[in-house]
Amino acid sequence: MRTRPACRTWLAAFLAAAPLAAQAIPIVEKTLSNGMRLVMVERHDQPTISLGWMARVGSADERPGMTGIAHLFEHMMFKGTRTIGTRDAKRDGELNDLQDKIQVGIREEMAILRERQRRGEITNMMDPKARTPRLQDLIKAFDRLVEEQRGLVVKDEMDKIYSQAGGTGLNASTSQDRTFYITSLPANKLELWMWLESDRLVNPVFREFYSERDVILEERRQTLESRPGGIVGEAFNAMIWAANSYHWEVIGWPSDIAQVTREQANTFFATYYAPNNITAVLVGDFNPAQATALAERYFGRIPANPKGVPEIITLEPAQPAEQRMLAEVETTPSIQVEYKTVSAVHKDAAALQALAGILGGAPAFMGRPGAGGGRPPSGRLNKALVLDQKIATQASASFRGQKLGGTFSLRATPVAGKSPADLEPLLYAELARVAKDGVKEEDLQRYKKATQVGLWSRLETNAGIRETLAQYLAVGTVADFQAAQERTQAVTREDVQRVARTCFPREGRNVLLTTRKQAKAPEGDPLKKAPERMKKLEGM
Repeated sequence: MRTRPACRTWLAAFLAAAPLAAQAIPIVEKTLSNGMRLVMVERHDQPTISLGWMARVGSADERPGMTGIAHLFEHMMFKGTRTIGTRDAKRDGELNDLQDKIQVGIREEMAILRERQRRGEITNMMDPKARTPRLQDLIKAFDRLVEEQRGLVVKDEMDKIYSQAGGTGLNASTSQDRTFYITSLPANKLELWMWLESDRLVNPVFREFYSERDVILEERRQTLESRPGGIVGEAFNAMIWAANSYHWEVIGWPSDIAQVTREQANTFFATYYAPNNITAVLVGDFNPAQATALAERYFGRIPANPKGVPEIITLEPAQPAEQRMLAEVETTPSIQVEYKTVSAVHKDAAALQALAGILGGAPAFMGRPGAGGGRPPSGRLNKALVLDQKIATQASASFRGQKLGGTFSLRATPVAGKSPADLEPLLYAELARVAKDGVKEEDLQRYKKATQVGLWSRLETNAGIRETLAQYLAVGTVADFQAAQERTQAVTREDVQRVARTCFPREGRNVLLTTRKQAKAPEGDPLKKAPERMKKLEGM
């Protein structure tokens, strides 16, 4: 009994201090002579450093014909350098040149097949049965070169070097807006990281480049194409974005992956992997002044790209009409409604996050739902659809803010005997209630406190600070990170009601109704009662 007041007192003090969490982190920013940025946080809690460097390039920087190349580079940067990853650097380079020459002939034959497919002479240019005799010979010659190169490769040598030095968590990830390379090391191994990571940028060797395209195609098959609803989700995303380059998935279209060239890769690397487009994030036991000197010594030798990176100037136009997709998939029936909204640093982003948290019941962090740690959702949608009306097994809302725009999502899964279409007007009704009546102050405060606790938990570790900073730096600045909690705390009930009124026009809806494939059409199936349903939704 005595512990409860103490716990409440501690929690009250904790939440009272929480708004200062991000501002209290001592961030040091430096820019090297070549334009590379350093964002450093000195923490001496333990003798380790969480390290990462971010190329400010993602799939949004690609163009049709070479989609997926940002993700391909995530793979390529682990293939080593002239000194790492090979037993014979000279022969390795010769094999790369020979592969490039054969690929020229392969592309010539593929162009012939593409034209034949366009004219209807063949069905699928990627089918091995459609290959020309010359193409078959070129592929056999290419495979022999690949096999020889594999005999020279020292697999995972970079990982072994870091592991032997006590490193952990060597990894990378690609999103629409950035590519991030990370690891954690003992504090006395900072210079090793500086040397090895700068060597990746100074002496890149895109070995196994063409065979790695096949690896990515297989990754695409496993993670997207073979997943129930994966292809439908890809098509739905492409339907949502008309002009914005979020139109395609990060992994890219298969035809582009199969045809990208090393020449394109070299141009991409020179443009986007120049130091003036890179930010390093260091968090842990080190001295920022000494780290800056080391960075200048190692990373500073890389020449800047004087042209900089091309600015993305295409803006997403206002959506003129509601868009709908009806899909049959071997998965649980569901409904998903997406509205295009604002970027992560827009003045209304915090209010949209709050609305998503109140409706969905789990705090969102930088547009990433689910910060509640797996607890059952307790938001208004869950209460209305799952607990009260018992028409859904789950219902949620989320806001995802990105660099060039954002999306607000409503999702629900019907109970047995009901269809996704039965849930659609109920989702809109809950959104309309907020627009009409607003939200309760207690619900808004509950969301704010949950968001505070979630951010505090992320900022307890070096790796958590590194990841959080990287998320903000991908879409904004250090100042956006430092102001995040203040912006959350400043959101009012009027702000939430205002975005509910203004950000969700009927013509801005993108609706995906998924029913089980080959199942008997239920009474409320959208394919049977679409006309009647559309009349009901006209006024919503």
